[in-house]
Amino acid sequence: MRRAYADDDYFEGGKSGYSDTSYAMQERALRATFKRLMCNLQMRNLTGGALLEVGCGYGYLLEEAKEFFSFRVGTEFSNQGVQLASARADKVYEGGVEQLPADLTFDCVIATHVIEHIYEPLEFLKRLARHTNPRGKVVLAAPDMGGYLRKLMRHRWPSFKIPEHVLYFDATTLSALMRHGGLIDVQLLPYPHAFPLALIASKMRLQLPAALGGVNIWVPATTVALYGTVPHE
Repeated sequence: MRRAYADDDYFEGGKSGYSDTSYAMQERALRATFKRLMCNLQMRNLTGGALLEVGCGYGYLLEEAKEFFSFRVGTEFSNQGVQLASARADKVYEGGVEQLPADLTFDCVIATHVIEHIYEPLEFLKRLARHTNPRGKVVLAAPDMGGYLRKLMRHRWPSFKIPEHVLYFDATTLSALMRHGGLIDVQLLPYPHAFPLALIASKMRLQLPAALGGVNIWVPATTVALYGTVPHE
């Protein structure tokens, strides 16, 4: 799957990834989502210092984080994503966490909608922890298997994306994973998500007037997010 993630088509309506609409077409909704996330982090005194985003896409989150963190770094498999995100961050590395310099550490590490793609999640968490300062925070977000949308849509739930999504989480299972990965003080983090109305209509197989397609609406309980603390060695 890494080859698919590195393909420029992944973000632009290819067979994998954002097949219903391009990542760029969701920019306004994604930026609103990420700005809300930053505000929720700030309310919990989790901002400031150095930030790493794993799987940063086009860099929308990293740019929205500019007023919340003094140093912003990302990783991304897509070369096109790296080029676009590099203009929105202090540094972006092409590839995964393993491409980071061994001595580069952060106060906060964020991976939104990444963990469900990971075949070895405990090893992934250990790698994140190695790049997190003691008492630093790791934030994970994933499609909410326990949310009302999954229960409502059942087998048509959009996050049933095989072979991309190999793991599924609700608050209980994601919390357990983070604790087993060595994090402490694991807590829920609100993660409201905005979506273009056109995308929602497509997922629900509904017809929508073109004039309404660009309207963004907030959909609760689509994403489960938690943060945990890296303990002192």
